[in-house]
Amino acid sequence: MAEIIKAKVLLVDDEELFLTTLAKRLEVRGMQVSTVTRGKDAVAMVDKQAFDLVVLDLSMPGMDGLETLKQIKAKQPDAEIIILTGEGSIRTGIEAMKAGAEDFLQKPVNIVELVNKISEAKDKRMHILQNKSVKDIEQILQTKAW
Repeated sequence: MAEIIKAKVLLVDDEELFLTTLAKRLEVRGMQVSTVTRGKDAVAMVDKQAFDLVVLDLSMPGMDGLETLKQIKAKQPDAEIIILTGEGSIRTGIEAMKAGAEDFLQKPVNIVELVNKISEAKDKRMHILQNKSVKDIEQILQTKAW
């Protein structure tokens, strides 16, 4: 049986059959998955709700994955993003990592590897959110004269 991971994931890919298939494979593993086929829709979706992870195709018509990554990171710097591509190069992967991607995986993606990366990214995001909460509480305590 597949490992169950409670994570909220946004999949972004212009290949609808790939997107649908991958979404089903992740949902079977307990994830709540939203899908969009365009970069600008991904940016809008991230504005509306929080995701544990965005899995983003690099090569898309219109706004490509790299530009989508940059726009998401500009709005939500702590967003966890994994780049997926069938046409990636080492240079492109490095550029995506410099722009803030958590990881860079080649298509066809190994589902076990992707699930492991999602689990790692969710753990990292939870740690970041916990630290932020602690800092927020400390700030509140310092400003109150209790």
